[in-house]
Amino acid sequence: MNKTPRTAIVAALHDELASVLALMPDEQKQVIGGRAFWVGHLHGQEVVAVLSGIGKVAAATTATLLIERFHVQRIVFTGVAGGLGPGVRVGDVVLARSFLQHDMDASPLFPRHEVPGYGRARFDADSGLADALALACERMLGALPPQLDASTVQAFALQTPRLHQGLLISGDRFVATTAESTKLQRELPEALAVEMEGAAFAQVCHDFGVPLAVVRTISDRADDDAHVDFPRFLRDVASRYSGAIVRELMA
Repeated sequence: MNKTPRTAIVAALHDELASVLALMPDEQKQVIGGRAFWVGHLHGQEVVAVLSGIGKVAAATTATLLIERFHVQRIVFTGVAGGLGPGVRVGDVVLARSFLQHDMDASPLFPRHEVPGYGRARFDADSGLADALALACERMLGALPPQLDASTVQAFALQTPRLHQGLLISGDRFVATTAESTKLQRELPEALAVEMEGAAFAQVCHDFGVPLAVVRTISDRADDDAHVDFPRFLRDVASRYSGAIVRELMA
């Protein structure tokens, strides 16, 4: 009998998955549905690592395969997002406590944002797993940011990164204009950050009763001033955050 549940570690982008795979000493690749799943161990615990794909449909497919084919018992998603909430700055970390699809609109048949058939717009993260991930984030933020080189700190104006917890919103649009960002802030003032996969994972995990926790590093403010050097941010900041958070969680 396993002492710990089999954990899925999901990343949105290749650099972030690489930072996780570097922690796994014995991963074996399996390809299903056009996706590469890496099965192995991390700190002696069973792990399946995979790229989610971009957008809600790809995310839902990945989540379902993890649960049905690989029998994972909990899912942890790490990636990047655009900041929306007041005080959510580049380099900060957002831990989702609830999820909502900002582009879900079946009105007038259902209220805006409500998912038809569920009677709700929001899905919750698993509180126990999210609590554990929050502790991992706090430990990472206490240790890693001071180790970043000065040029990276200056390039992205990183200032004492903080952890924020609350509503994460998802949609099949890449939000990168001030007009759209302002519109989302007005419609959903509780939203801390916006991305493209989390709420889909949350709905699938709700369907199967599988615990989910999601953490996102803020790469930009989802507006006209979004950073143009995204590859550097991903390589020098976000991927290091992801690897360190997962390492702390699984230790």
